[in-house]
Amino acid sequence: YCIIASNEARSFGTLGIGDRGDEVYTICFNDIAAVVSSSSIKKYPVSRENLIPHEKAVEEVMKYYTVLPVRFCTIAEDENKVKKILEREHDRFVELLKNIEGKKELGLKAIFKEDVIYKDILEKYEDIRILKEKIAALPPEKTYYQRMEIGEMVKAALEKEKGKCKEDILNTLSPLAVEIKTNYIYGELMIINAAFLVEESKEVEFDQRVNELNVKYGDKVKFKYVGTLPPFNFVNLVIETGQY
Repeated sequence: YCIIASNEARSFGTLGIGDRGDEVYTICFNDIAAVVSSSSIKKYPVSRENLIPHEKAVEEVMKYYTVLPVRFCTIAEDENKVKKILEREHDRFVELLKNIEGKKELGLKAIFKEDVIYKDILEKYEDIRILKEKIAALPPEKTYYQRMEIGEMVKAALEKEKGKCKEDILNTLSPLAVEIKTNYIYGELMIINAAFLVEESKEVEFDQRVNELNVKYGDKVKFKYVGTLPPFNFVNLVIETGQY
């Protein structure tokens, strides 16, 4: 599930993947440990029912330790193999733990409110409004191409508004983040889907900035702000167990 800085044998409960009630526990080498559970040696499909237990196990460990998440479905045949990996990669893991220590991942999505943004575009873009008013009284069969044109104009205006809003959000929050990852956006109204790696000492100020953005845009933008998350967007250790 993850790597932590610990030399303590510890259990985190029966959270193991696979619905068998397997214990999630540490396998230690010197001052680091792998957090693991027993499992069938098989390829787990990347599905919600498998990913959620994996993430929940990492989140539980994160309550107590800085974590280096390991790529989903990393399986070694026995504890000796895990110890061999920890021994060979010890210095690299320690360095990565130092880099991530004292930092947390915060997630932010911003989505335009559909009923508000299109009304806002009509008010702001005079050319769209004039064309729409011009054809309003005409029968639909005579305005097909004009309606198509309006649709394209609205789409372009929406992209422009999204771009301006995204730039403002990033300019506001970027100075407080060590690293940022912008992820795939879905749906025509989503402005940004981003993860921010933030030092714990700056989290309160980051929260305030998000609140300021909510005050500024809250009438037309819905913000989904999540934290504290395991740093999946910034650390995802790939361990090819067959190479050890």
